[in-house]
Amino acid sequence: MNVAARRIGSNITHFDQRIDLAAALRWTARLDMHEAVANHFSLAVNDDGTQFLINPNMVHFSRVRASDLVLVDANDPRTMERPDAPDPTAWGLHGSLHRLVPHARCAMHVHSRYATVLASLADSRLPAVDQNSAMFHNRVVVDDGYGGLAFEEEGTRCAKLFADPKIKTMVMGNHGLLVIGQTVADTFDRLYYFERACENYVKALWTGRPLRFLSDEVAETVASQMDAYPVATAARHLDQLKLILDEEGSTYRD
Repeated sequence: MNVAARRIGSNITHFDQRIDLAAALRWTARLDMHEAVANHFSLAVNDDGTQFLINPNMVHFSRVRASDLVLVDANDPRTMERPDAPDPTAWGLHGSLHRLVPHARCAMHVHSRYATVLASLADSRLPAVDQNSAMFHNRVVVDDGYGGLAFEEEGTRCAKLFADPKIKTMVMGNHGLLVIGQTVADTFDRLYYFERACENYVKALWTGRPLRFLSDEVAETVASQMDAYPVATAARHLDQLKLILDEEGSTYRD
C-alpha cells in the first residue's frame, strides 16, 4: 500500500470496503461498461444495510479513489441537501434499494452495451445458450415497466422487484442493467459474467443461424452448481484485478 493510502486509511471509515468499490469502478471503466459520468455503484456498511457508500456525483469511474466515495444514509431525507450529494438518480435507485431490500448489500447499475441491447429487445429474457447464460437461469427479473429516470418513485418501483432473494440480476427494460449481491466481489463478478453472457447471445443472434438452447433441466443444473461452487472465485477475481491495478501504480486506494 502506498503512503497516501496508509494516511487516508487511518482517517476515514470503511477503508477496505472503499478499496474494493473503487477497484470495481476502475475496472468497469476499463471494460467500457460505464457510460460517461453516469451510472452508480453502492455498498452497505451497517448491519441493516441503510448506510452505504456510493460513487461521487459526476466523477468518471476511471478516476474514483477510495476516499472519494460518499457515505450516506438511505433514511436521511436531507441527503440531497448535502454539498457532496450523490446524483439524484443514484439516490433514487440506490437509496430505495438499501432502504427496502436488506439482502442487497451491494448494488451496481450500468448501461453496459450488450445488457442494454438485451434490455431493448421486445423479449428481454436471456436464454440458456451457453454456460455463462445458464448461470443466470431463473435468477433474473426483467423489468418491463420503465417509467423514466430513476428518481425516487421509479427507484422504489425497481427495488420492489428484488423481493425474491434468489433474484440478483435485473434487466431494466429500455434502460440497462442492475445487479445486487452480498459483497463488492460477488456483485462485480455477477455483473461481469452477465454482460459476457449477453454479448455471446447478441453475437449469436447476429449470425442469423439457429441457436442451440439448453434444456431447463440442464440450465438449472448449471445455475445450481455455480451457486454452490466450492471456490471463492468472485473474491479471487477482484483480488487479481486489484493486483493488476497496484502493479500499474493506480491511485484507486488513495
